[in-house]
Amino acid sequence: MSRRSLSAALDAAVVPGFSRIGYEVRSRLQQWQRINEMRLDGRTIVVTGPTSGLGLATVRMLASSGAHLVLVARNREKCDAVAAEIRQGHPTCDVDVVVAEMGDLESVASASRELREKFPRIDVLVHNAGALLQNRSISKQGIEQTVASHVVGPFLMTSMLRDSLRAANGRVVTVSSGGMYAASLPAVEGGTCPEVIPYNGSKQYALAKRMQVTLNEMWASEEPAVEFVAMHPGWADTPGVQESIPLFRKITKPILRTSEQGADTIAWLTAVRPMPGMSGTFWCDREIRAIHKTPATRKSDSVATRHALWEWCTHSIQQYL
Repeated sequence: MSRRSLSAALDAAVVPGFSRIGYEVRSRLQQWQRINEMRLDGRTIVVTGPTSGLGLATVRMLASSGAHLVLVARNREKCDAVAAEIRQGHPTCDVDVVVAEMGDLESVASASRELREKFPRIDVLVHNAGALLQNRSISKQGIEQTVASHVVGPFLMTSMLRDSLRAANGRVVTVSSGGMYAASLPAVEGGTCPEVIPYNGSKQYALAKRMQVTLNEMWASEEPAVEFVAMHPGWADTPGVQESIPLFRKITKPILRTSEQGADTIAWLTAVRPMPGMSGTFWCDREIRAIHKTPATRKSDSVATRHALWEWCTHSIQQYL
């Protein structure tokens, strides 16, 4: 069996592909270059959600690359602590901190203005912030919180940083989830936020992640001067998994990836030049993956449904631009 065929078989079987097994087999077969061997000197990298889990693993891996890291988080104290850790371990690494709650559009707009003013060139914007909520909550702007944090907030930040990204012929990396394979693209009707009813935190999370992947493809068409990629990290043992889906973690713990293994493709997509694939693609373990695994989700992904989603996001952020 060829290397590609083996990787495809692992992905089709889901459990081995998404688990530590898939990471270890692919990384060895393909002899991956280590992230700390990749140089990003002179590049500005913005990472949201860098204080724990995949985001923290990502910035730790990039700290030795020579990049200027900009950490965006809602909790300044935690973010300052991560910045201090990076500076201590890598004294030559430039690190800045910007505060933003990605589910609050006013906060996102304020942070984006600060980023735009400080960094007229942004080489990579990594959308990683977000959480899987057990209980339904609403953002300050009246949007279901999961969609606000994972979809609308990042959509606003990308929109506001377009000039900085264009100036660098930059890249946007969106951290999605393999859970999106179970979700159909929602039909946005009457300007209402897409929402799972009755509310289910895991299903709502999957819905938001499906929307992220679709918007990644649409952004690639909308903004050809910038590269857009999305990815899923497989099943990683992060604090978010531990807190949000403890039963899943208990069952799968022996085969869960480490945070570093889950974050590898995030850091790699940030660092690799040139991009070994088209803008708008979806990745896992440094390979392009299909965005659908079932006929039902593929059927939901119509031109009309995509257009309605884009229009809803555009309308939702209009007053904050």
